[in-house]
Amino acid sequence: MQAFANILKLDTSDPELMRAQFRSFSSQMPLLYAILVCNAFAIGLSFFDPANPVKTILTPLFICAVAVWRGIWWWVQSDPAKHSDAYIAACLRRTCWLAVLMTLAFEMWCIWVYPDGDVYARSNLTFFLGLTEVSTVFCLMTLRPAAMRVAVVSTLSFLFYFSWVDGGHLLAQSVVLTLVCIGMIVVTHSYNISFSELIRSQSHLRTRQRETEKLSEENRRIAFSDPLSGLPNRRELLMRLDRLEERGQHPHDALAVIFIDLDGFKAVNDEHGHQAGDALIRSICLRLGQLCPPFARLARVGGDEFAVLIEAPGAQGEAEQLAAIFLEEVSLPVLIERHVLQVGASIGIAANTDAAGTPRELLRRADTAMYHAKTGGKNQVAIYNAAFDEGRLHRLAVEAQIGRGLARGEFEVFYQPEVDAWTGRIVAVEALLRWPRRPEGPLPPDDFIDIAEATGQIHPLGMFVLERACRDIAPLGDLRLSVNVSPAQFRDAHFERQVAHVLEQTRFPPERLQFEITEGYLLANPERVVRAVETFKQRGMSVALDDFGTGFTSIHYLRSYGFSHIKIDKSLLDGLAPGSKAAMLVTGAIMLACGLDMRVIAEGVETEQQADLLRRAGCHKLQGYLFGKPMPLADMIAAWERSERTVLQASARFAVH
Repeated sequence: MQAFANILKLDTSDPELMRAQFRSFSSQMPLLYAILVCNAFAIGLSFFDPANPVKTILTPLFICAVAVWRGIWWWVQSDPAKHSDAYIAACLRRTCWLAVLMTLAFEMWCIWVYPDGDVYARSNLTFFLGLTEVSTVFCLMTLRPAAMRVAVVSTLSFLFYFSWVDGGHLLAQSVVLTLVCIGMIVVTHSYNISFSELIRSQSHLRTRQRETEKLSEENRRIAFSDPLSGLPNRRELLMRLDRLEERGQHPHDALAVIFIDLDGFKAVNDEHGHQAGDALIRSICLRLGQLCPPFARLARVGGDEFAVLIEAPGAQGEAEQLAAIFLEEVSLPVLIERHVLQVGASIGIAANTDAAGTPRELLRRADTAMYHAKTGGKNQVAIYNAAFDEGRLHRLAVEAQIGRGLARGEFEVFYQPEVDAWTGRIVAVEALLRWPRRPEGPLPPDDFIDIAEATGQIHPLGMFVLERACRDIAPLGDLRLSVNVSPAQFRDAHFERQVAHVLEQTRFPPERLQFEITEGYLLANPERVVRAVETFKQRGMSVALDDFGTGFTSIHYLRSYGFSHIKIDKSLLDGLAPGSKAAMLVTGAIMLACGLDMRVIAEGVETEQQADLLRRAGCHKLQGYLFGKPMPLADMIAAWERSERTVLQASARFAVH
């Protein structure tokens, strides 16, 4: 009984199923009521009696009026999306009860008029009554409670009345109709289960489709956005540029691209870790995004590279103004994890001011202009010029030639002597990289060192110089070796281990090796310098501060880092003469170094007067064209041997006297 009661009960727990039933009713219920009106009209004609208008005219008209009203009401309810779940549930509950009431009303009217008809009229009535019952159940099949209730009520009433009326002559028809109704109940129940499963399957498929679409959208977002900053990435920017190209020609100066590369970001990662670097990137992205006007779209196209696409009249002017703002904004210090971090920016700009300035080409040009700004001193803005491409092609060619030159042995190490300021003896040499066997012709170091640093090729070049110099100088008595170290090498976490490996392979005494580091890198990476200097000192090597006097090194820095030497830059020797300001400046620098227990080397010495002043000021070693230019190993050995003989001869004369 409980199972049968559940069949007759309306379940409103599934909104999707209710909406499907509502949608089905909106098309089937008008048909149901049309059938009801037609059958009522047919029965009314068979039992028409002007003498009894209430039974044969007014009652069927009322039933037909209600049926027409309900049919029209369902006809206008064609879109369930306009209604709430509660409204639809209320409509279905009302339908379940109205279906029963309409069925009872129609059957009671039929039973009421049945005794007044002849045999023909009565047979018509039972036929149309059975037809109405079957039609009603099938039209209500999608709503199981309504169909079941109608089937039960109509079958029981038909069976109860027509089994005994007319002396039981219609008992057989009643039993047959009952069996038909039982079959319809079974079919209706089975159909309703299938219908419910179909709706649930469609709902499940729609849910899966929405999940798939959501996942697809999420994948697209991941594919076309930068996970760290949330900005569009390089792929998204390229797709936007491609769409702009597909649109064809653009008005003159209506498109521009700004390319931004951060200066000093790698050092932040090396010194403070990638977590601090990520926090800095997020901060910069947020600030730049807030500065972008509506017609500019910011994208992160690399680790520390950004691009801005501008679509507006006078795009180049807008780009220049925005780039100036960006340059100032990026250079502001940022507090990250109790560290004040500061980077700069090199910015390139390109606009479609000529016919060849397609969107993709603008990105390349802006990148080229950015590289020009970086190689020209960094922290500046460069607007693309066709001449930049020549320099870019030259840099690319040199980059390829460096790798080839290392493989083919085109590089060589030259040596420039450092002499004792008082005896003139060659006590050390500085190893300098040269490229004499380049097929395209010799290239000065200033023309390829910056390219090697920018491309990372400075690492194999630097290790080549160190290993070759150690092998060359190792047999030359106690002659010391000085090697310049690029900032890029110092930033390499493996540099100390690589140096130890070279010394082990060449058997070069660590106490004879000295590294030179520039003052600019000292200020930019103080923590890294302290660690490296301490490591090298523990292994017996020494570290000299190169280009002293060209930066802003304080006495505190000099005391903190433990340098063994400072190397006075040759620019301080300009105008060096007795009583000159240059002489006072150099003397003060030498006295400062001596007070900190550091030895002093002066480079760029070209005259005997400069040498004499430097000796009297307390300088320990001298280097410059006065004592020898950078020279091949054979020439340097010859010069060193002459220096040794001169010192021996001088010692012998002193012993004789």
